[in-house]
Amino acid sequence: MHVALLVNPTARSGTGIPAARRAEDRLRGHGIHTTTLAAASAAESSRLLHAVLDEGVDAVLAAGGDGTVNLAIQQLAGRPVPLGVIPIGTGNDLATALGLRDLDAEGAADAVIAGVTRTIDLARVTRADGSITRYGTVLAAGFDSRVNDRANRMRWPRGHARYTIALLVEFATLHGVPFVVELELADGGVERIDRELIMATVGNGRTYGGGIPICPDADLEDGLLDVTLVRPAGRLHLLRLLPRVYKGTHTTVDEVSTYRVRSVRIEAPGVTAYADGDPLGALPLQVDVEPRALTVFAPA
Repeated sequence: MHVALLVNPTARSGTGIPAARRAEDRLRGHGIHTTTLAAASAAESSRLLHAVLDEGVDAVLAAGGDGTVNLAIQQLAGRPVPLGVIPIGTGNDLATALGLRDLDAEGAADAVIAGVTRTIDLARVTRADGSITRYGTVLAAGFDSRVNDRANRMRWPRGHARYTIALLVEFATLHGVPFVVELELADGGVERIDRELIMATVGNGRTYGGGIPICPDADLEDGLLDVTLVRPAGRLHLLRLLPRVYKGTHTTVDEVSTYRVRSVRIEAPGVTAYADGDPLGALPLQVDVEPRALTVFAPA
């Protein structure tokens, strides 16, 4: 067996390399050959991973957060090569959805050694220029994407608290934006929404921002995407909504609408979308589900 270790050297202030080495020691102790890929940029990481996949590896183990996992997703979508995760990033939302969040490097290696896999859905995003990318967790557009952008620029604190602080800062300038949302519903029907929204999210997974269940009913294996839309209301009213968002009970609030869809097109002026914690690009974007597109290791 040959495993490629994809490492984000900057994850958690440089813990990526030591974590990868511990996983490498565990794998080699079981007779598994490893190749470590630790690049200085996302583009270089993608090129290195693409090259080793073409040469032939049996599995990929990503040491980092959702961004590092997303790099692997772009290369592994549609391939039979399974993905494992050493969750050492800020959010780790896909690792949480897969039941891998609490694994250390040795535990992640043990999952690879055990060899138990499952297949999950991905979301495929098509930009206005025709380029395509995929994500595993949640696409955010509007207020929540501005929160994500601010959190990415912050140096302190780390982890979930960073998103909470960024959210409170952005809340001070909260405003509605004219959106057009075109939905292909799970039952085959279509619906068009043309109105001001605070935000629009498209979930393949349940959470973003390090565990916020914005799409609480999303299922990685149901062949559908979950859309959550939030309409404008007074700041005080929306502030009272925030605790419900963190508990995943916000979907019954009047200003919130949810949909199960096979695809959705989102358009809004001046809005940049984020997914798996990284910017995807400006709206409009088309999002489609890709059922059973990624093979992943289950916890040992």
